Amino acid sequence: MTTQPADQPAIELADVHRAAERIAPFAIRTPVLQSTNINRTVGAEIFCKAESLQRTGSFKFRGATNAIASLTEDARAAGVVTFSSGNHGQAISRSAGLHGCKATVVMPTDAPAMKRAATEHWGADIVEYDRYTEDRPAVAARVQAERGGVIIPPFNHRDVMAGQGTAALELFDQAPQLDMLFVCLGGGGFLSGCSTVAKALSPSTIVVGVEPEAGDDHVRSRAAGEIVSLSEVPRTIADGQQTLAPGDLTWSVTSNRCDVFTTVSDQEIVSTMRLLFDHLKLVIEPSGATALAAVLHRGLVEPGMRVGVTLSGGNIDLATFAKLTA
Repeated sequence: MTTQPADQPAIELADVHRAAERIAPFAIRTPVLQSTNINRTVGAEIFCKAESLQRTGSFKFRGATNAIASLTEDARAAGVVTFSSGNHGQAISRSAGLHGCKATVVMPTDAPAMKRAATEHWGADIVEYDRYTEDRPAVAARVQAERGGVIIPPFNHRDVMAGQGTAALELFDQAPQLDMLFVCLGGGGFLSGCSTVAKALSPSTIVVGVEPEAGDDHVRSRAAGEIVSLSEVPRTIADGQQTLAPGDLTWSVTSNRCDVFTTVSDQEIVSTMRLLFDHLKLVIEPSGATALAAVLHRGLVEPGMRVGVTLSGGNIDLATFAKLTA
């Protein structure tokens, strides 16, 4: 794989606009929600982009659909392969079905049961791997060699990154003149797309990427001035953010366009999930709550600001949600 130079971002606003056109027949324009209680608590206007209400329950449907829609007919006929802890796998499975192609998803053995069930429901074949002992891109490459098809990774892919940015494109239309934008951060695909939109449409907007404390690879990479890889898979309830390092393509964007990288604890994530249920009546998975957790607990927002926040997904089963938030 060719490394993307850090001073040459992998995507631009035009790529996001093209993605918006491709996914328009399939994706939902998700609502932006506000809570008087949350606004009062923070002392600012908080605009929550509810990507939990997107098809397949997360923003991942945007990138997956753009990537598959961008393939040639011959490529789609050969099928697609991906690796995912759940949300990207669901999105690829559903998008592949909508475009008439087969999908294979390499998924960890400890993936949430509902995410696996949904991925299978939409038609994909699942190949299991151990996330703590096996390298998932290597497993995906082996599957591709055996079955054929095009690999569409969960974040380090230009079409995926551009597709994810369409959420921010909608947000800046729904809630313009944002002073800050907080984005949930795993591998950086969502943040790549959203920061590209933010800096093109509103250069003064401060972009904040939020990852779990146990998975602080972007914080470490910013401090080092280069990509830093964690030595082991992060142990966190935020299963969608258990990445080891930024991708070279995503880092080429986020290292330039994200102003602040920060982290939140699992405890802060859980309290935020509870708050969202109480005041917005939303069921949000742990990874989907990290951005708002940083708004609530990191003291980065100044009084009177207009702040955009991504709620990236809601794929969590009732029993787990009840156990975490009880």
